[in-house]
Amino acid sequence: MSTIIGAETTVNAETRHRGKTIAYWTVTLLLVISITLSGIGQLMRYGGNVDLVKNIGFPLYVTSILGTWKLLGVIAIIMPGFPRLKEWAYAGIFFLMMGAALSHAFADDYGDYGFNLILPLFYAALNIASWALRPGSRKMCKEAVKLSAAPSYNQ
Repeated sequence: MSTIIGAETTVNAETRHRGKTIAYWTVTLLLVISITLSGIGQLMRYGGNVDLVKNIGFPLYVTSILGTWKLLGVIAIIMPGFPRLKEWAYAGIFFLMMGAALSHAFADDYGDYGFNLILPLFYAALNIASWALRPGSRKMCKEAVKLSAAPSYNQ
């Protein structure tokens, strides 16, 4: 009987791990696709990117800077390894999106139905979710997690 319970426990743990991995990649791909399209749009000055930047009083060359950093951040998040670079990329995207939302709010440029405020906040939320759900192989302190899970022999 204990063998069956042990097997069920193992299966449940593996299912939870698989579910978290699927959630991580789903959220991360949504984030990556959104930020990539936004970065390309800014680099090409496509669509309403020029109007968005001018409405809040920024110079037009800001689109080139933001577009470049968005694409570099996406590359850092997707590529394997480099956990410190990933941390910086997640932080950069978060501050970029919060800065965009606040810039539009302070300039009273909310867009249709608050779109200029809601979209960057949605991207910031995706960014936080992707960061929180990332697997141990993409974290900087995976050794510390292993050590804390080790049994203690000092009683």
